[in-house]
Amino acid sequence: MALLELSGVTHTYDSANNSWWKSKQKLQGAVVKDISMTLEAGQCIGLLGGSGAGKSTLGKIMLGLQRPQRGSVLVDGKDMYACDNRTKKQLRKHVQAVFQDCYSSVNPKMTAAQIIGEPLDNFERLTNGEKDYRIGEALDIVGLPASAMNKLPRQLSGGQLQRINIARAMISRPSFIVLDEAVSSLDIANQVHIIDVLRDLKKQRDMSYVFITHNLKAAFALCDRWTVLDQGSLCGSFSTIAEMKVSREPAVKQLLDASLSGHPELGTIRKDRPFYVDAGQRKGAWA
Repeated sequence: MALLELSGVTHTYDSANNSWWKSKQKLQGAVVKDISMTLEAGQCIGLLGGSGAGKSTLGKIMLGLQRPQRGSVLVDGKDMYACDNRTKKQLRKHVQAVFQDCYSSVNPKMTAAQIIGEPLDNFERLTNGEKDYRIGEALDIVGLPASAMNKLPRQLSGGQLQRINIARAMISRPSFIVLDEAVSSLDIANQVHIIDVLRDLKKQRDMSYVFITHNLKAAFALCDRWTVLDQGSLCGSFSTIAEMKVSREPAVKQLLDASLSGHPELGTIRKDRPFYVDAGQRKGAWA
């Protein structure tokens, strides 16, 4: 059974609502049209597309934050928008998120330990000792020392705080995590480090992700399959770079043209080290 199954999901913002925010979203094309897709255990799907393609709207629908006007969203076989409140709360434990802005995603007055422990407070009943152990374990998994536990967000770098957000997302042992532009605001070194953390979690914990991004190279580094959205519609799903290169869809071609170097020496992404491209003896992260 799939962890996540979307069937015929359609949503557009109500033009009758005159709020400037929803009007702006509608003008930007924040709409999804008849989307069907599945996420299996241990899999990472890249959800790609330019600004206004509908990626974040679809992510909100997956997270239970935006009820679609049509279609169904099944998490572990249960309809997220048709179940009772008790089941919905259980499902929320199994669907976690990491967002782009690591600072606005946390309470600035809470310590790292309090931030990471929030899902445990919401979904589990643990002793203080059990909770401290789980928080320490989560810090270790994302590569942060125990000394980070008592630090406030302003005392952490952007890369460190995003690892705190990842630790918070995975501590409740969810079925999958939605990563909405989770590396886009970081510098190149931190992007590579966060991708490494996510790949290790996927390998060691069999974690599953929906990786929402406009950065094709980041998606190549992490994902097993890449799904491209254009103006709210699916225009292709690919499991190899070669499949993408022969696609005739303009949106796919545009992504490739923006991401892959036109120089013949820099055109091949290495499968063993997808952060890098072959260029003789010259290699560079995200080159």
